[in-house]
Amino acid sequence: MCGIVGATSARNITPILLEGLRRLEYRGYDSAGVAVLEGEAIEVRRAVGKVQALADALEADPLESHTGIAHTRWATHGKPTEANAHPHRSGHRLAVVHNGIIENYEALRRELKSAGFQFASETDTEVIAHLIAREMDQHDDFAKAFSHAVGHLEGAYALAAVTPSDPEALYLARMGSPLVIGISTEENYIASDPLALLQVTDRFIHLENGDLARVDRQGAHLFDLKGKELQREPERFAHEDQVANKGDYRHFMLKEIHEQPEAVANTLADKLGSHGVLTESLGPEANAILPKIENIHIIACGTSYHAGLVARYWIESISGIPVNVEVASEYRYREPVAPPNTLFIGISQSGETADTLAALRFAKENGYLQTLALCNMPGSTLVRESGLRLLTQAGIEIGVASTKAFTTQLTALYWLALALGRARGRLDKADEEKAVATLRALPRHMEVVLELEDEVKHIAEEFVDKQHALFLGRGTHYPIALEGALKLKEISYIHAEAYPAGELKHGPLALVDEDMPVVTVAPDDHLLGKLRSNLEEVRARGGQLINFIAENVDMQAGEGVINLKIPGMNDGTSPIIATLPLQLLAYHVALLKGTDVDKPRNLAKSVTVE
Repeated sequence: MCGIVGATSARNITPILLEGLRRLEYRGYDSAGVAVLEGEAIEVRRAVGKVQALADALEADPLESHTGIAHTRWATHGKPTEANAHPHRSGHRLAVVHNGIIENYEALRRELKSAGFQFASETDTEVIAHLIAREMDQHDDFAKAFSHAVGHLEGAYALAAVTPSDPEALYLARMGSPLVIGISTEENYIASDPLALLQVTDRFIHLENGDLARVDRQGAHLFDLKGKELQREPERFAHEDQVANKGDYRHFMLKEIHEQPEAVANTLADKLGSHGVLTESLGPEANAILPKIENIHIIACGTSYHAGLVARYWIESISGIPVNVEVASEYRYREPVAPPNTLFIGISQSGETADTLAALRFAKENGYLQTLALCNMPGSTLVRESGLRLLTQAGIEIGVASTKAFTTQLTALYWLALALGRARGRLDKADEEKAVATLRALPRHMEVVLELEDEVKHIAEEFVDKQHALFLGRGTHYPIALEGALKLKEISYIHAEAYPAGELKHGPLALVDEDMPVVTVAPDDHLLGKLRSNLEEVRARGGQLINFIAENVDMQAGEGVINLKIPGMNDGTSPIIATLPLQLLAYHVALLKGTDVDKPRNLAKSVTVE
């Protein structure tokens, strides 16, 4: 969630850096700082807290410079202190800012200490500064020293450096975390997000993984680690209001459905390393806390509650930790018992859900090991008041019916299950690497599923004259059935319910007839045989079946049975994949019904009261 800004210009760049940091405040942070070149010296100002605290420090002790970098930090290595705030220096030879996590920083730190380097912080970023300085002793050219140092790094990073030895230049590297170059006339800029620079330019070069760059006032030069020059043309950033702009989509909800592959990729950017999960992204205390967890309570509302139900299956099967999932509005009005070493997890898209916040505050007063916020809004109350945080990168969601907030929650929770499994010694290296590969492939699989929209649109026609619908699932896909039913009722106003398929004989089967479509989710898993039997019960009562099935599942279609094969429903991330056609189904049924898709009646986006 950290932010990077930099600039090189003939004018004083300090105001540009400060304004860029202010535009990145939405990302969440706990400290801020700037480093600028003044002759042969590097001047640094840092402050814990808001950007305004840094601005006050600069007003009291001003800096004027033509080249500099700035940063907002969210702690991963070391607590939020001025010493741990970015930028970090190696003497007056260079300064760096860094987003991401360096996996091998401990080994590098020991190596550098042995070579005589002194450390002033607990961060992995300071390792980068000293590493570059060490390479400068071997190479006269800073570009070569920078490149060689980057070659030693393992993990995810967006990196920017300045040095008095090349006083008009910014040096960049990207692997995993986003970084852009802003292009203007006789001055140029860098940032982790184009939004930080829209006050000075709307033309950007987006760095790709493995890119290095040198940016000066005349332009930008891109290279790979072997020194080969790369060609990338600037792209113009659309100036429309990014919140209020639907683009080419008819509704925000449809736009947000199609944004999910990118949102999931962004959510994973700071959580996956070259060899496994990066638990430091939970916060500086994470690695000490995770092995101690013996129980977990997940508390949430609505769609977030459904995400928690899926997480229970994942966490228990991967880590062996017992999980209890509860609706926040019920939890806060009973007397819950927390067994020893219980982790409280509050899930909220907005981070301001009243019942979830009340549950968090109860947990903090009643003997829980630690609290963790899973949230899309880094500056929210839930995140600020929790000990650990698991942040998604869904971006702003306008449609009241949650889509990308839900799938990014699921993605983060699957990642958390892996992190807990590793901490408990239940997930070996081979299985961890396989699961990480599955997560890396997830955005592409989601893109393929979204290409089935036209087929889902035809299925939606079956619901035009219907008043009721039943959704069925088993295992991890039962909560997905709950979410599918919720989406349909929220925006089409069709009464929809969801059940575990094995519960059909215990009541719901009495409702099944030709006027109640039955929607099922059928992955290729150990429960498929049981699900087939349940579906036969529906057909025997004349019910109409609409089945979203894994590609390799052979299920007979025909009168009263519609099958749509969904690619990617064959591994641990299958519940995330299965969510997409259910979202599209609800959307297109609502279109046919003529309802207000983005603003369904009687509902609010964020429930901030009981």
